[in-house]
Amino acid sequence: MEARLKSPTNADVMTAIQGLYKAMYAGGVDPRVLGLVHLRASQINGCSPCVFAGIASAKKHGETDERLHNVVTWRETPFFTEGERAALALTEAATRIQDGAPGVTDEIWDAAATHFDEKQLSAITLNIAMTNFFNRINHTTREQAGKTW
Repeated sequence: MEARLKSPTNADVMTAIQGLYKAMYAGGVDPRVLGLVHLRASQINGCSPCVFAGIASAKKHGETDERLHNVVTWRETPFFTEGERAALALTEAATRIQDGAPGVTDEIWDAAATHFDEKQLSAITLNIAMTNFFNRINHTTREQAGKTW
């Protein structure tokens, strides 16, 4: 498979995206939680460049191989806090919105709200949306894993 776009992204688009990321990181959520959220959504969507970049970024924030290898099975492992589990559940529900999936139920939202305040929930929600945005762009353009942006 070969990437479909060879030229860099429009500068105006990059400026807008950087603003969204700045707002997300200003939300007061531990960057490791944001990394787990990004990785899980990218795994669900099968986005190899985002999985690759997500793991590299998570390691820079101190994430361990043990936890990174188990994000896909977070429910069955002892490696994640209750807050991280709530963020991962929210991620899965918000990402899997196809063909009648229930989406984010009140139960899932309320569980996340017990661990994160409104500003933090906004940041996590933005992170989920941005990850899904990039996952879809990468699928469309056939972007390859291993690149750094």
